[in-house]
Amino acid sequence: MGTQENVELVRRGYEAFSAGDMATLGEMFAEDAVWHVAGDGVLSGKKEGRDAILAYFGELGTRSGGNLKVTVEEIIGGETNTVAVQHNRAETGGRSLDQDGAIAFRVADGKITEAREFFQDTAKGDAFWG
Repeated sequence: MGTQENVELVRRGYEAFSAGDMATLGEMFAEDAVWHVAGDGVLSGKKEGRDAILAYFGELGTRSGGNLKVTVEEIIGGETNTVAVQHNRAETGGRSLDQDGAIAFRVADGKITEAREFFQDTAKGDAFWG
């Protein structure tokens, strides 16, 4: 796959995430994919394997009361690395999240094999998700 195909893969992933379509998301990740969550919060750390990544996505939905909105601002593609710039917004239990971030995706053979989250203020994110 090339740059454009990697951009489209990541774009479809965001669309599936926003729709809560875990079946489609599952097809996009390699079985042994790894997702890195920055910070020191309850959700931080390495998620190893497709099932762990999908469970993490489910936890984001649960902890946000189902109202996490991720808006993709731009996807910058490459042959193996593709970066998505995004804005996250959610409110639940009197707490709010409103910040920019980026996720760097590594793609091989048409599947996402690794992702690393980077956010504007990791401590604020930790506080929201905690």
